Amino acid sequence: MATLEEQVMAQMKDAMKSKDEALLRGLRAIKAEIIKAKTDPGAGGSITAEVELKLLQKLVKSRKDSLTIYQEQNRADLAQKEIEEIAVIEKFLPAQLDEAAIKEIVAQIIATVGATGPQDLGKVMGVASKQLAGQADGKAVAAAVKAALA
Repeated sequence: MATLEEQVMAQMKDAMKSKDEALLRGLRAIKAEIIKAKTDPGAGGSITAEVELKLLQKLVKSRKDSLTIYQEQNRADLAQKEIEEIAVIEKFLPAQLDEAAIKEIVAQIIATVGATGPQDLGKVMGVASKQLAGQADGKAVAAAVKAALA
């Protein structure tokens, strides 16, 4: 299977040929983050799939934060660009779990860990964060855990 960088480069060529500006912006953002991660001290010029996943999640999160700000300031033009880039970046992320699936997995984790109340939030979140990495938003997981332990 091709690495994330190879997939992005191949799609960038197609986006340039088709003059798809929104796709190109999103792909360039991903490529820039990959290059930055590869040149970080200690990276050794390569990154793992886990690091790639974290990069993509970080990109989506920052764009969602910007989107919220733009919507509050009634800047539909800038908000639309963020929405387009989020859609491009999310194509490279694994499918996200829905709320019901998150609650089900959290219930299983609580049973496994033996959590009994809100004081066990840290134990459950540690396991849940690792198990649901890339499959669910951290805020959604935290909300599900808090609700289940309340």
